[in-house]
Amino acid sequence: MTVAASSTATPTVIAPGSDCTAAFRAAYENRYTWEPGFGGYRGRCVWEQAGAAGEGDRRVEGSFVVGADLKAQVEGVEDQEVHKAIASQLWEVAIHRVRRSFEQTHGENTFTAGDTDAVGTEVIVGGKNTGDRYRIKGDVVTMVHRHIHGTVVTIFTESTTDTGSGYLSRSYTSQYADPATGESRGGQSRFTDTFVPLTESGPWVLSERLVETETFADTPAGRQVFRFEDLQPLV
Repeated sequence: MTVAASSTATPTVIAPGSDCTAAFRAAYENRYTWEPGFGGYRGRCVWEQAGAAGEGDRRVEGSFVVGADLKAQVEGVEDQEVHKAIASQLWEVAIHRVRRSFEQTHGENTFTAGDTDAVGTEVIVGGKNTGDRYRIKGDVVTMVHRHIHGTVVTIFTESTTDTGSGYLSRSYTSQYADPATGESRGGQSRFTDTFVPLTESGPWVLSERLVETETFADTPAGRQVFRFEDLQPLV
Protein backbone atom coordinates (compact mmCIF):
# COMPACT_ATOMS: atom_id res chain seq x y z
CA MET A 1 0.00 0.00 0.00
CA THR A 2 1.40 3.37 -1.00
CA VAL A 3 0.35 6.57 0.70
CA ALA A 4 1.58 9.85 -0.75
CA ALA A 5 2.76 12.72 1.35
CA SER A 6 -0.09 15.13 1.97
CA SER A 7 -0.18 18.81 2.78
CA THR A 8 -1.81 19.98 5.99
CA ALA A 9 -5.45 21.07 5.98
CA THR A 10 -6.84 24.60 5.82
CA PRO A 11 -6.67 26.15 9.31
CA THR A 12 -9.71 26.83 11.46
CA VAL A 13 -9.30 30.19 13.13
CA ILE A 14 -9.45 30.04 16.93
CA ALA A 15 -9.96 33.33 18.77
CA PRO A 16 -6.72 34.60 20.34
CA GLY A 17 -6.73 34.27 24.13
CA SER A 18 -9.27 31.46 24.17
CA ASP A 19 -8.73 27.99 25.62
CA CYS A 20 -7.63 25.74 22.75
CA THR A 21 -7.09 22.52 24.71
CA ALA A 22 -9.65 20.58 22.67
CA ALA A 23 -8.10 21.58 19.32
CA PHE A 24 -4.58 20.81 20.50
CA ARG A 25 -5.69 17.50 21.96
CA ALA A 26 -7.27 16.52 18.62
CA ALA A 27 -3.96 17.19 16.83
CA TYR A 28 -1.97 15.35 19.51
CA GLU A 29 -4.21 12.29 19.28
CA ASN A 30 -4.03 12.34 15.46
CA ARG A 31 -0.30 11.53 15.52
CA TYR A 32 0.47 7.99 14.41
CA THR A 33 1.62 5.72 17.24
CA TRP A 34 2.18 1.99 17.48
CA GLU A 35 -0.49 -0.26 18.91
CA PRO A 36 0.25 -1.71 22.37
CA GLY A 37 2.16 -4.99 22.08
CA PHE A 38 4.72 -3.76 19.53
CA GLY A 39 6.98 -6.78 18.98
CA GLY A 40 10.01 -5.24 17.28
CA TYR A 41 11.54 -5.69 13.83
CA ARG A 42 14.83 -6.26 12.03
CA GLY A 43 16.46 -5.46 8.70
CA ARG A 44 19.48 -4.12 6.83
CA CYS A 45 20.75 -0.58 7.37
CA VAL A 46 22.61 1.59 4.90
CA TRP A 47 24.25 4.92 5.71
CA GLU A 48 25.44 7.24 2.95
CA GLN A 49 27.20 10.58 3.17
CA ALA A 50 27.73 12.91 0.22
CA GLY A 51 31.03 14.78 0.05
CA ALA A 52 31.58 18.13 -1.63
CA ALA A 53 31.42 17.93 -5.44
CA GLY A 54 31.11 14.16 -5.22
CA GLU A 55 34.42 13.78 -3.41
CA GLY A 56 34.64 11.86 -0.18
CA ASP A 57 31.32 10.03 -0.64
CA ARG A 58 30.91 7.24 1.89
CA ARG A 59 28.60 4.23 2.19
CA VAL A 60 28.35 1.85 5.13
CA GLU A 61 26.10 -1.21 5.42
CA GLY A 62 25.08 -3.37 8.35
CA SER A 63 22.08 -4.96 10.05
CA PHE A 64 19.86 -3.93 12.91
CA VAL A 65 17.23 -5.11 15.35
CA VAL A 66 14.72 -2.91 17.18
CA GLY A 67 13.36 -4.92 20.10
CA ALA A 68 10.00 -4.77 21.79
CA ASP A 69 11.76 -2.64 24.42
CA LEU A 70 12.50 -0.09 21.62
CA LYS A 71 16.26 -0.56 22.03
CA ALA A 72 18.18 -0.66 18.76
CA GLN A 73 21.09 -3.03 18.16
CA VAL A 74 23.26 -2.34 15.11
CA GLU A 75 25.73 -4.94 13.84
CA GLY A 76 28.37 -5.00 11.10
CA VAL A 77 29.16 -1.27 11.36
CA GLU A 78 32.70 -0.76 12.69
CA ASP A 79 32.82 3.03 12.46
CA GLN A 80 31.60 4.08 15.91
CA GLU A 81 30.24 7.46 14.80
CA VAL A 82 28.20 5.86 12.01
CA HIS A 83 27.10 3.07 14.35
CA LYS A 84 25.89 5.64 16.87
CA ALA A 85 24.14 7.71 14.19
CA ILE A 86 22.19 4.73 12.83
CA ALA A 87 21.19 3.53 16.30
CA SER A 88 20.17 7.07 17.24
CA GLN A 89 17.84 7.42 14.26
CA LEU A 90 16.17 4.07 14.99
CA TRP A 91 15.72 4.93 18.67
CA GLU A 92 14.40 8.42 17.94
CA VAL A 93 11.77 7.11 15.54
CA ALA A 94 10.73 4.31 17.93
CA ILE A 95 10.41 6.55 20.98
CA HIS A 96 8.05 8.86 19.07
CA ARG A 97 5.79 5.91 18.23
CA VAL A 98 5.09 5.11 21.89
CA ARG A 99 1.44 5.72 22.71
CA ARG A 100 0.99 8.00 25.71
CA SER A 101 -2.36 9.52 26.58
CA PHE A 102 -2.88 13.26 26.38
CA GLU A 103 -3.27 13.33 30.17
CA GLN A 104 0.05 11.53 30.68
CA THR A 105 1.93 14.00 28.50
CA HIS A 106 0.07 17.26 29.01
CA GLY A 107 -2.11 16.79 32.09
CA GLU A 108 -0.24 19.52 34.00
CA ASN A 109 -0.35 22.06 31.15
CA THR A 110 -2.82 24.66 29.93
CA PHE A 111 -3.24 25.73 26.29
CA THR A 112 -4.19 29.22 25.10
CA ALA A 113 -4.62 30.27 21.49
CA GLY A 114 -2.34 32.94 20.04
CA ASP A 115 -2.32 34.31 16.51
CA THR A 116 -3.08 32.32 13.36
CA ASP A 117 -0.76 32.51 10.34
CA ALA A 118 0.09 30.37 7.31
CA VAL A 119 1.72 27.75 9.55
CA GLY A 120 -1.33 27.45 11.80
CA THR A 121 -2.78 28.62 15.09
CA GLU A 122 -0.29 29.30 17.87
CA VAL A 123 -0.78 27.23 21.03
CA ILE A 124 0.78 28.90 24.09
CA VAL A 125 1.59 26.45 26.87
CA GLY A 126 1.15 27.29 30.55
CA GLY A 127 1.66 25.17 33.64
CA LYS A 128 4.46 22.61 33.91
CA ASN A 129 5.90 23.34 30.44
CA THR A 130 5.45 27.11 30.42
CA GLY A 131 7.56 28.61 27.62
CA ASP A 132 6.81 25.87 25.12
CA ARG A 133 4.72 26.74 22.07
CA TYR A 134 3.09 24.86 19.21
CA ARG A 135 1.13 25.63 16.07
CA ILE A 136 -1.70 23.48 14.76
CA LYS A 137 -3.46 23.42 11.42
CA GLY A 138 -6.50 21.17 11.25
CA ASP A 139 -5.55 18.03 13.17
CA VAL A 140 -1.79 18.36 12.56
CA VAL A 141 0.88 19.84 14.83
CA THR A 142 2.75 22.02 12.32
CA MET A 143 5.26 23.66 14.68
CA VAL A 144 6.94 22.57 17.91
CA HIS A 145 8.98 24.98 20.07
CA ARG A 146 10.18 23.14 23.16
CA HIS A 147 12.77 23.60 25.90
CA ILE A 148 14.81 20.38 26.22
CA HIS A 149 17.87 19.93 28.45
CA GLY A 150 18.99 23.57 28.43
CA THR A 151 18.35 24.24 24.77
CA VAL A 152 15.36 25.12 22.59
CA VAL A 153 14.38 23.09 19.54
CA THR A 154 11.99 24.48 16.92
CA ILE A 155 10.51 22.09 14.36
CA PHE A 156 8.32 23.06 11.41
CA THR A 157 6.37 20.26 9.69
CA GLU A 158 5.83 20.97 5.99
CA SER A 159 4.14 17.77 4.79
CA THR A 160 2.81 14.56 6.28
CA THR A 161 2.13 10.93 5.43
CA ASP A 162 -1.39 9.68 6.18
CA THR A 163 -1.28 6.11 7.51
CA GLY A 164 -5.05 5.78 7.86
CA SER A 165 -4.47 5.62 11.63
CA GLY A 166 -2.92 9.03 12.13
CA TYR A 167 -0.26 11.12 10.46
CA LEU A 168 3.54 10.96 10.35
CA SER A 169 5.72 13.97 9.57
CA ARG A 170 7.28 13.55 6.13
CA SER A 171 9.26 16.75 5.49
CA TYR A 172 10.26 19.08 8.31
CA THR A 173 13.04 21.34 9.57
CA SER A 174 14.75 21.41 12.95
CA GLN A 175 16.75 24.22 14.57
CA TYR A 176 18.43 24.32 17.99
CA ALA A 177 18.95 27.62 19.79
CA ASP A 178 20.07 29.17 23.08
CA PRO A 179 16.96 29.61 25.28
CA ALA A 180 18.19 32.90 26.74
CA THR A 181 19.47 34.68 23.63
CA GLY A 182 17.73 32.83 20.81
CA GLU A 183 21.12 32.42 19.12
CA SER A 184 21.39 29.39 16.84
CA ARG A 185 23.27 26.33 18.02
CA GLY A 186 24.28 24.66 14.80
CA GLY A 187 22.88 24.87 11.29
CA GLN A 188 19.28 24.17 10.45
CA SER A 189 18.58 20.56 9.50
CA ARG A 190 16.00 19.48 6.95
CA PHE A 191 14.54 15.98 7.15
CA THR A 192 12.66 13.94 4.57
CA ASP A 193 11.22 10.71 5.96
CA THR A 194 9.69 7.76 4.13
CA PHE A 195 7.59 5.34 6.16
CA VAL A 196 6.18 1.96 5.10
CA PRO A 197 3.88 -0.56 6.79
CA LEU A 198 5.88 -3.52 8.13
CA THR A 199 3.00 -5.84 7.32
CA GLU A 200 -0.33 -5.22 5.63
CA SER A 201 -1.78 -4.17 8.98
CA GLY A 202 1.30 -2.27 10.18
CA PRO A 203 3.07 -1.06 12.19
CA TRP A 204 4.49 1.74 10.04
CA VAL A 205 8.26 2.04 10.30
CA LEU A 206 10.97 4.25 8.80
CA SER A 207 12.46 3.02 5.52
CA GLU A 208 14.50 6.10 4.60
CA ARG A 209 15.58 9.37 6.20
CA LEU A 210 17.41 12.12 4.32
CA VAL A 211 19.10 14.68 6.58
CA GLU A 212 20.48 17.88 5.03
CA THR A 213 22.25 20.32 7.37
CA GLU A 214 23.17 23.90 6.55
CA THR A 215 26.63 25.39 6.99
CA PHE A 216 27.19 26.85 10.45
CA ALA A 217 30.39 28.68 11.53
CA ASP A 218 33.27 26.31 10.71
CA THR A 219 30.99 23.31 10.15
CA PRO A 220 30.30 22.67 6.45
CA ALA A 221 26.92 21.71 5.07
CA GLY A 222 26.18 17.98 5.24
CA ARG A 223 23.95 15.40 3.61
CA GLN A 224 23.28 11.97 5.09
CA VAL A 225 20.89 9.22 4.02
CA PHE A 226 19.75 6.43 6.32
CA ARG A 227 18.05 3.48 4.61
CA PHE A 228 16.37 0.58 6.36
CA GLU A 229 15.68 -2.36 4.04
CA ASP A 230 14.49 -6.01 4.06
CA LEU A 231 12.30 -5.14 7.03
CA GLN A 232 10.74 -8.03 8.93
CA PRO A 233 8.77 -8.26 12.18
CA LEU A 234 10.39 -10.20 15.03
CA VAL A 235 7.17 -12.02 15.83
